[in-house]
Amino acid sequence: MNTPKHIAIIMDGNGRWAKKRGLPRIFGHREGARNVKRMATACSNLGIEILTIYGFSVENWNRPEREVSLLMKLMKVYSGVGRKLCMENNVRFDLIGEIEKLPDFLKEGLLKLKDLTKQNTGMLLQAALSYGGRDEITRAVKKIATDVKEGKLLPEEINEELISKSLDTKGQTDPDLVIRTSGEYRISNYLLWQSAYAEFYFTDVLWPDFSEAELQKAIESFNARERRFGGVEILKEQKIQGSIL
Repeated sequence: MNTPKHIAIIMDGNGRWAKKRGLPRIFGHREGARNVKRMATACSNLGIEILTIYGFSVENWNRPEREVSLLMKLMKVYSGVGRKLCMENNVRFDLIGEIEKLPDFLKEGLLKLKDLTKQNTGMLLQAALSYGGRDEITRAVKKIATDVKEGKLLPEEINEELISKSLDTKGQTDPDLVIRTSGEYRISNYLLWQSAYAEFYFTDVLWPDFSEAELQKAIESFNARERRFGGVEILKEQKIQGSIL
């Protein structure tokens, strides 16, 4: 099986998972956090190079204050669990998004985990927290504009490569496969620049129920597709042209 190098996941459906069971929403978030550990382990075992998870968007700050507070505390708890996961599986941890907006007690724990695992050589587990694709691009544009204003950069030197290097994901390969759970068919402001040529896989399965078997289905779907990146499959096109002539 040809596994994608970089998988990005929109982990949707925690609240609905809890509602179906008559539980408060936070129970769904807790089970969803547990599933991050399961899926990160599965991806690491499959040889995935980068797994990027959409943990908390810039829009999520608009949720009820109590829910946001509980989410921050839950992420703090699971950053400790993540330490064991990363060290046992040689996984490197990193963050993208406006991390400075996170509460100090959470930010400190996450940055410690990043520093602790920086020498690991296995899969990169990347959490998008306080993240939005438009926000990321806006921050990159401001940085480039400042460099132009200060005379460090000429306008004609601005190209796609420079923009990519100005994003939170600089130096990384773009996602090959973007997975969204829970039956929604939108990308919700996630990795807008990076997913320009990604394959998308949508499933009705709620995130806490997204299993290794479901992950395999997504990868099988990915393998069944022909990725041309705007071009054509050369041999097939030559055969068609030959038959026409």
